[in-house]
Amino acid sequence: MTYFDRFDICEAYYLALSHCHGGQWSREYARLCCMADYFRPRPTLSVDSLSDNAREIYERACARMLGGDV
Repeated sequence: MTYFDRFDICEAYYLALSHCHGGQWSREYARLCCMADYFRPRPTLSVDSLSDNAREIYERACARMLGGDV
């Protein structure tokens, strides 16, 4: 079960948008660019460094973006 944590959400969505965008003109890429206004990822950010909560958010976001089951 996920819980609300703004840092987990930002980290998870930053990685999901980075990994699942459909190219420079996609909606996901535009969202990723907009995140630069309020989020600067740490240099060590990776899927392996996510908390359990952020990992669950990441997996659900990727599934949604790639059209899989949520």
